[in-house]
Amino acid sequence: MTRVTMILAAAAILLAGTNAAAQTPDAKELIEKSLIAYHYGGDDGKSTIHMDIVDANGGTRVREMAMLRLNTGDKGGDQKFFVYFKEPGDVREMTFMVHKHVGSDDDRWIFVPSVKLVRRIASEDKRSSFVGSDFVYEDVSGRGSHLDEHTFEREDTLDGAEVWVVKSVPLDRTEYAHKLTFIDKSNHLPLKEEYYDADGKLFKVFTASDIEDVDGIPTPMTRTMENLESGGHTVIKIEKAEYNLGLEDGDFSERRMRRPPRSWIR
Repeated sequence: MTRVTMILAAAAILLAGTNAAAQTPDAKELIEKSLIAYHYGGDDGKSTIHMDIVDANGGTRVREMAMLRLNTGDKGGDQKFFVYFKEPGDVREMTFMVHKHVGSDDDRWIFVPSVKLVRRIASEDKRSSFVGSDFVYEDVSGRGSHLDEHTFEREDTLDGAEVWVVKSVPLDRTEYAHKLTFIDKSNHLPLKEEYYDADGKLFKVFTASDIEDVDGIPTPMTRTMENLESGGHTVIKIEKAEYNLGLEDGDFSERRMRRPPRSWIR
């Protein structure tokens, strides 16, 4: 009986361990679902955006822009983005375009109206500041899940929301050594990202808040990037969001960068 009891106990322990492992979420899958929730709402979309870039002394620079997006593949696949700057005067009529390629480098261009020149942005510039803000170019189009190694950390709560926490370590060269993403269990939106340097020091924090239902799609109307090193931060306010407008591939071209339709920039 003692031998049988020991076998049954060992089997119970093994089964419990197997069940626990089965219940642990797949970290990469969670990140992929969060990218889809944040960057792939509808087949396409348009946002009217107000951006405040605030320095450590409280000085503020404002950007007013319109952003369009088209999913050209399956959810989680290739996309195209277009940004038109309305204000202030020094960036008015400037445009920015991304052709996002999952599994390879994105194509990025910027049109500078003062010199009437479309300039291609090098792929290595994807972690450079986006128009002087605390966001980087890659924040606009999203970072592919294949660029990081992901580990499930824990379950937690954030401002009353139940979240999964995933640790991501970059496989390429970036300014951070790892980041933690807090993913809302109810809709898979990334509510917060914490960026840490090689010494384990937190130096940048992203938050998404003021979630609204827009045509059945949960949409963060406020997005903030805080730079703890510089003491500055950038706040993006979505003043209006629309989905499924019928945008086409041809809408995302160099010609459109130079002469965008009025319906896009109103």
